[in-house]
This record gives sequence, structure tokens and C-alpha cells, in this order.
Amino acid sequence: DALPIYTTDCCIATKNGVRTASRPQVVALLSCGMIFGRPSSPSPSSIWPIEVPLGPEDHSAISSATDDGMSTSHDQNFKNLILDYPREALAFFAAEVAAHLGPDVLITPIRQELPKDRLSDRFFELDVPLKVTWPDGRREAIIFLLEEESDAHRFSIYRMAVYCAQVAETCETDRVVPVVIFLRGQACSRRRLRLGSEGRIFMHFTPLVCELGRLQARDYFDSDNIVTRITLPCMRHKSLLERVDACGKATQGLLSMEADVEKVAKYGYFIKHYARLDETGQRLYAERYATEERRMVDVVEQLRAEGKAQGIQQGVQQGVELGVLQGKQQLLIRQLETRFGTLDEVTRERLKVASGQELDTWAERVLDAPSLAEVLRVH
Repeated sequence: DALPIYTTDCCIATKNGVRTASRPQVVALLSCGMIFGRPSSPSPSSIWPIEVPLGPEDHSAISSATDDGMSTSHDQNFKNLILDYPREALAFFAAEVAAHLGPDVLITPIRQELPKDRLSDRFFELDVPLKVTWPDGRREAIIFLLEEESDAHRFSIYRMAVYCAQVAETCETDRVVPVVIFLRGQACSRRRLRLGSEGRIFMHFTPLVCELGRLQARDYFDSDNIVTRITLPCMRHKSLLERVDACGKATQGLLSMEADVEKVAKYGYFIKHYARLDETGQRLYAERYATEERRMVDVVEQLRAEGKAQGIQQGVQQGVELGVLQGKQQLLIRQLETRFGTLDEVTRERLKVASGQELDTWAERVLDAPSLAEVLRVH
């Protein structure tokens, strides 16, 4: 019945800066978990949203969010997390195998290398294949396939086995490590696949499993792995206070381990989103982690300032380019009218939409061309 929405100064953080958004855009983005913001008058809990009823126009914005390319999900959130921190993700989600990789390995996403027509559409969109290589070539490369499941009941051991076989065939390697990340602590009906008869097993498939919802968050409060710290709110908490502390410890880890302000803002929202603190929890957080809250607000302010500065710089540059183009147009019009008389509206419109290169070419012809048509001829 309601979505979190900020009172004023809503903004969208992008790689190109920060831009303002209308209410429908804000509602759509919030519904997809892709926006953060704060009220114009800061308070100890200023980065937390308020709840407002949704109107018909808001539901319309939400329904069109996918069409606008703004739709996201738990799967996409974790895909982004793994791609931003691949080494740390393997160390946490696939610790059993990653512990033997060593610090000198290279880890690269290989999504673009896999032909879509050979693979399942859903896996192609939502899994994260990472290739681990050794620079000195002393060991053969390993491919890790990580899949996040927000609902354990949707997981299919058969589907994943087929997908792993397809990737192994495509990449011509048997060194494939399947990893499943269960967001919630739900029981999964099938985690191991054994195909065969009473006397012999012909296929044994057992992926690595990380059950975030069953891990005790307090056991990881002081982890030096940024992925572990960011996902603390997704783990198990014995009380509201422990959930609040998980959110605080996650934010502390993010602020201490990540220098990129865009990523800090991005995963600051990730932490708050999965913490899902109620009003009491938000109040406790503001009391216990006021410093972290203030620093997150400062990050938002820095992004806003950088976005404005970039916007001004781009605006000045665009203004200069537009002025130069208009100057070329006016000069060429005067030259053409001096030689061939008053220009008709069709010709003037053509000059208005011409590029700088076209104007330069025509200006070179105007002195020698016998006619206006010859000046404006197209090769």
C-alpha cells in the first residue's frame, strides 16, 4: 500500500552525475530499489525515507518501470555486487575453493564470451560467470558460476547441472565450480544430483551452497571482506538490536573499505534496503550510528555537488560549441546572400540543421561555385 519516498530534493545517482527526478520517476525507481536521497533539512535520521500512500499515477509509474529499463531485483542486486567485488565475492560465497586460489590470480567476468543461443535465457541474464586465471600459467583456468536465488523453491539442481555442462562445453574445460547463494534461510528440496542405478552412479553433481539467511550475522561483524560486511543485513539476527548493529557494521565496513563515493552510495542503499528496519529500528540506528549516518549523508552531498559541477561544465562546453556553430551559420548566410541574393526558407532551414563540418565545406565552395546549388551539392 505504500512505498518509501523522500520528501524533497530527490535525486538519481548515475555515472554521469546526479540529476533530479519527477515523482513518477522516483516512485518507479524506489519500487525497483534503484534510488536514494534525503530531505533538504537534515536530521539524525535524514537518510531514511518516509512512507506515503500510492496514488493511481504511482502504480502506473511502477508498471512502466520495466519498460523504462529501470527494473531490478534481488538477482540483479547480487549480480552487481559480485561484479563490483569479484575477488571478495568468491572468498565469501565459494570459500571452500577460493581459499586455494592465491592472491596473484586474475578474475574476470566472461558473460560476453558466452554465446546466448547456447545457454538458457534466464541463466544468461542472471548468473555471474567468473574466470580465474594464473598469470604464469602454472594452473589451468577455473570458471565459477554464481547464481543467487531469493526463493529457494525456485532453484533447480537439474537446470544448473545442464547449464554448467553447457558452459564447460562452450569454454572447452572441465574446471567449472557451481555456486548457489540462497538469500533467505529457506529449505531447498534438492541440492545434490545423483544419476545412475542401484549398482552404479554415473553422474554426481553437488554445487557449493551459501545460505545467507542461515548465517549468524554477529559472527561476521568484524570481517575484513567487504562483500561479507555489505551482506550482513541479509544474514540471521536474533533481535532487532542485532539487526540494527548488522546494518551499522555493514555501513562501517563499506565506509572503511571503499573509497569510490558512487559505490558507497550504491551499497549504502543496498544495506538499508536489506536491513528493512522499522520505525523503532531506524531510531535505534540513528542513536547508535550517528557518525555513519552523517557520513552517508555527506556522500550524497558530494555526489550532488559533483553532479552539479559536471552539469555546469558540460553546459558551458555545449554553449561554446553551439555558439561556434551559430557563428558559422550566420557567416555563411551573409556570404551566400552576397553572391546569390536573398535565401529562401528551405535553404535557411537546411543551414540551421547542418553540422559544423558541412558548414565548413560549403564555406570553402562559396567563392568559386557558379551557383547556390553547386555550393550545397551533396556528393
